Amino acid sequence: MPQFDPTFFSTQLFWLAVSFVALYAIVSTLALPKIGSVLEERQRKIDDNLDKAAQLKAEAETAIAVYEKALAESRAQAQQILRASADALAKQSEQRQKELGERLAAQIKAGEARITAAKDQALAHVRDVAVDVAKTATAKLTGVSLDDTQVATAVASAMQGGR
Repeated sequence: MPQFDPTFFSTQLFWLAVSFVALYAIVSTLALPKIGSVLEERQRKIDDNLDKAAQLKAEAETAIAVYEKALAESRAQAQQILRASADALAKQSEQRQKELGERLAAQIKAGEARITAAKDQALAHVRDVAVDVAKTATAKLTGVSLDDTQVATAVASAMQGGR
């Protein structure tokens, strides 16, 4: 193999140096600037994207703060409306209960008056029946017919004594 022959080492080293320098010159003048510009462009885009992301994050945090503030205000307003509604309903319920109580009291008084009237009427009928029974019983037992006023007075005094 000629590459390993020591007589050709000097020419091989010369051409190695020449090709290395030429390749280095070509790469450094043509390829490296393009690669450098691509890398710089990529870095600039990354930085721009990071700046935009930071800006959007700040805007999102501001929007979240505004949203939370509006939400808190809405909740407070809803609680206030609920309290006002509950108070109005309580007042309305209290008024209805008061009206119902008054109506029931009036009905109770009217019922008591009817009961008293019915009791008085029943007692009057009881007196009339007692007078008739006493008059009939006296007539059958003794054969004496008494006057209605006498029997009514006797029944009244008997009823008074029983109380």
